[in-house]
Amino acid sequence: MLPYKAPLEDILFSLQSVAGPAALLDVDIDTLSEIGAHFAALAENELAPLNAVGDREGARLENGRVKMPDGFHAAYRAYAEQGWPGLTAPEIYGGQGLGSMELALVSEIFSGANLAMQMITGLVPGAVRTLLKHGTEQQKTDILPQLASGAWTSTMALTEASAGSDLSCITCQAMPHDGRWRISGEKIFISGGDQDLTEKIIHLVLARTTDGGLAGLSLLLCKSHLADGSRNRITITRIEEKMGLHASPTCQMHFDRADAELVGAEGDGLRVLFTMMDHGRLDVALQGVALAARATAIARAYAAARVQGKGRTLDRHADIRRMLDEMDLRAFGARGIAHLALGALEREDGANLAALLTLVAKVFCTDIATEAADLGIQVLGGCGYLREYGLEQIWRDARICRIYKGANGIHALALATRLMRLKAPLDALDALCARQESVSTRLQTWRGAPASASRPWRSQRPLRQPLCH
Repeated sequence: MLPYKAPLEDILFSLQSVAGPAALLDVDIDTLSEIGAHFAALAENELAPLNAVGDREGARLENGRVKMPDGFHAAYRAYAEQGWPGLTAPEIYGGQGLGSMELALVSEIFSGANLAMQMITGLVPGAVRTLLKHGTEQQKTDILPQLASGAWTSTMALTEASAGSDLSCITCQAMPHDGRWRISGEKIFISGGDQDLTEKIIHLVLARTTDGGLAGLSLLLCKSHLADGSRNRITITRIEEKMGLHASPTCQMHFDRADAELVGAEGDGLRVLFTMMDHGRLDVALQGVALAARATAIARAYAAARVQGKGRTLDRHADIRRMLDEMDLRAFGARGIAHLALGALEREDGANLAALLTLVAKVFCTDIATEAADLGIQVLGGCGYLREYGLEQIWRDARICRIYKGANGIHALALATRLMRLKAPLDALDALCARQESVSTRLQTWRGAPASASRPWRSQRPLRQPLCH
């Protein structure tokens, strides 16, 4: 397998030449280069060698606790000791106080080296952002230093067996108790719901505090352990056996009157949650970019060395060149879109543009991950189908990115309907594209699309057979 090499030069170019000018941000390329070089060394030497190991061994459930694969504990300790968990946490809480550009750099390299481990650490910046915006001073003081040090990690517990994309169906309930709350119910598909890398885990749980539909949902903070060191009333009932990401424990969790506290106001759960969700969607977009770039690197290296037909290497054949160039262009374009969205988030007046670009980035960047892996397999031919070259793992790991943090079809529908009717996001996109005539023309065509686009199924004839989903 081709050893992992962080695409540092490509990432820095995108941050400086795409995200910076478009978002009108001053990008400190020297600082970014130094940060990137340090993290690339960790990723290449300690994180990436565990990627195949984790895929083979997987996380496992023993006596109600998750055990991580060999080597993951030492790698996580190195990650925490170097201060990476606190990259975006404020300095007063033990972090480094850096921004989205630095986080994007680290996140992509981490995802390309070892996505399963990044899944455990990747929710921490979103939890930090959520607590900074909506948490009490006590919550910030108690929890943010622990997250910044790497002593604790975090999860986001939304999904239930009967409530996936439709959060109004959530039945997990929280009841008030002595000034705090007690959570009862089941949650499924919780990434990092338990693991033995950190002392504690905080679970941000969306639960029902009243019967008022979506308005009855609140976000609660539920720690894996209580103040006296005993475990909270949370049981891991199973780890899902998945197609990919074997070393990322995807847990089913049972809450039995588990102790918890509110984050934000009661009944304001969705608004509070989306502070974390917006970060999560862009993080998933960068996961897609990272996997596409990794697939491209493997395919290019193989095609440059493999001789096939009259002494020519594969990359001198037209169809192979076409596939390699297509992979390159998709990864490059996807990275730029993700960085544009992150740049918009950095600006005080960028919320409208970020709302639109976040959906575009989540859909496009995750689609190209599996597309690039598929093309890479085709470039390698029979070898692409073998485990030892790594492309089949990339395809398996990447496939979930189009599903979690909101299925891509739902985001595409929201983009084509709800956001299409809002003036502010499109005006922001107009301003961004003003210097690009061809893009502006397409944007105007989109603005003028018929209202019937919001209900495309109504014009279709009934299907003779139902579609499985």
